[in-house]
Amino acid sequence: QVQLEQSGGGSVEAGGSLRLSCAASGWTHTRYCMGWFRQAPGREREPVAGIDESGTSTYANSVKGRFTISQDNAKNKNTLYLQMNVLKPEDSAMYYCAASSIDYGGVPLRAEQYNYWGQGTQVTVSS
Repeated sequence: QVQLEQSGGGSVEAGGSLRLSCAASGWTHTRYCMGWFRQAPGREREPVAGIDESGTSTYANSVKGRFTISQDNAKNKNTLYLQMNVLKPEDSAMYYCAASSIDYGGVPLRAEQYNYWGQGTQVTVSS
């Protein structure tokens, strides 16, 4: 059974940095891509960034130039990262990592295109 275990997050002042991690385990089939999403209270879940197994990545316009998605696909270790720099109060949200075993031919950024999800981790940025 696929499991995504998240760590990192927390509280930081505006302009600061945080790093999120997501350890994937239990894969018995091809994993095509992974991504990060976030959801603030009263708002819909929105994409942050995604990356496929070749390392091709894509970002939401709101985080381009500030956030970096990366992965470590060493044998028996699949970990996804999100380095968040120059954080803004509007970045505050619950952040979720996600993985997709479906080949969409690119890096999807719609939540319904991902079939595995982490438990979420809170990021709070104060002004």
